[in-house]
Amino acid sequence: MALPGSLRRQPANRGLVSHCTHHHIVVFLLTFFSYSLLHASRKTFSNVKVSISSQWTPSCRNSTAPELQPYELWSSIHLFPNAEEATLFLGTLDTIFLFSYAVGLFVSGIVGDRLNLRWVLSFGMCSSALVVFSFGTLTEWLHFYNKWFYCCLWVVNGLLQSTGWPCVVAVMGNWFGKAGRGFVFGLWSACASVGNILGAFLASCVLKYGYEYAFLVTASVQFAGGVIVFFGLLTSPKEVGLPELGAGEDVTVEEDANRPLMGSDDADDDDRNYSIQAADTDNQPKAIGFFQACCLPGVVLYSLAYACLKLVNYSFFFWLPFYLSNNFHWKEAEADQLSIWYDVGGIIGGTIQGLISDVLQKRAPVLAISLLFAVGSLFGYSRSPNSKPINAVIMAITGFFIGGPSNMISSAISADLGRQDLVKGSSEALATVTGIVDGTGSIGAAVGQYLVSLIQENLKWMWVFYFFILMTSSTILFISPLIVREIRLLLHERRLRMLAE
Repeated sequence: MALPGSLRRQPANRGLVSHCTHHHIVVFLLTFFSYSLLHASRKTFSNVKVSISSQWTPSCRNSTAPELQPYELWSSIHLFPNAEEATLFLGTLDTIFLFSYAVGLFVSGIVGDRLNLRWVLSFGMCSSALVVFSFGTLTEWLHFYNKWFYCCLWVVNGLLQSTGWPCVVAVMGNWFGKAGRGFVFGLWSACASVGNILGAFLASCVLKYGYEYAFLVTASVQFAGGVIVFFGLLTSPKEVGLPELGAGEDVTVEEDANRPLMGSDDADDDDRNYSIQAADTDNQPKAIGFFQACCLPGVVLYSLAYACLKLVNYSFFFWLPFYLSNNFHWKEAEADQLSIWYDVGGIIGGTIQGLISDVLQKRAPVLAISLLFAVGSLFGYSRSPNSKPINAVIMAITGFFIGGPSNMISSAISADLGRQDLVKGSSEALATVTGIVDGTGSIGAAVGQYLVSLIQENLKWMWVFYFFILMTSSTILFISPLIVREIRLLLHERRLRMLAE
């Protein structure tokens, strides 16, 4: 008995290996490190929060210490009367950044589908580096401290950094098809975690000289990376005369490779002729509209789920070093280095879970199982003892079950959503769909950062972890229709295979 085409599984790496060239490797590395550098500059801010907070608040002096005059001069850098208010403002800056980042993602996705992705990405990297330098280094060198100025700079930084993710995912989607996408994108999505590790390493190396040098180093490296991207990145295979995805000798394999995992596998063949895009006589794909992208199957559900999950993931990103210093009273440099283990867990989790989803050809069930374990790991980490080795192990496990699904949704699943049958696999939908998913996630993360600072101030850290558990459970709830649907498809495929034997 012959199996339907949707049930004839191709080896996950067959199309990938047969079509991989040195151009694919260069694109993989350039997009990987370009986003790593963007994340490194963000990580710098979270890594130096303790130093910034102490700089913005008066130092503790005993009653016999002489009062420095004039008072206005010596207290000009003291933006806040105590560390609690400084911490709340730092949380506000995180929220401001993520809100502007979210708005920018919706816009950058649309712009990326209409302009040259290389120009947009390199512009965002270089200009963001200048803003980061101004925020952390220039203001300290000039001894200029102003809350409104900091807020404005961080709004601009959020808008500029939002150009990164939609562009790099779109470029990767142009070069790598469905064959092994879960594994390739799972490995590639480690770029954010590698950026976190790089940012933590650079900050801890120069923090003893002052937090301004941490901003200086990461901004300089990011600016140089933007220049390299401008001169070296190829946005699609057609720029070097290679066939685009879906074209070539093994058409059947490539068509199977570009079919979305969350697509309707049991749909009639006639339905595949339908497209929400008008036919283009010049064979040049048109950019999909924003509302058309929102109506694609799975986009809204995954966007809402990612809003909850990114809230948790970015809370670890922004607050983990501060939590380790504040809760266990460890040195800031030691806390920065220890926080790397969360990202190590995320790298391993994203790669392994992506590979498993390739084998199953379903992503939602893999996400659900990982998130169920994430709830348990969050509960365990909230009760971690004051021991660095034990804390690092539980932290890595937590990163595996939270960072892994987060990487999958933001990369492989976003690419799947942007290459559905309804858009005929058009690359011009990739950046828009990625911007919607990541933008919605950033809105959730933005709200979360302010809530984390409020919960921590009023209810302490234990309730912060309870909040994380609630958000992780909400992620599972949002994708539950997709989980049920894909499990039914798996069972249906199994029955058909049993009948064919």
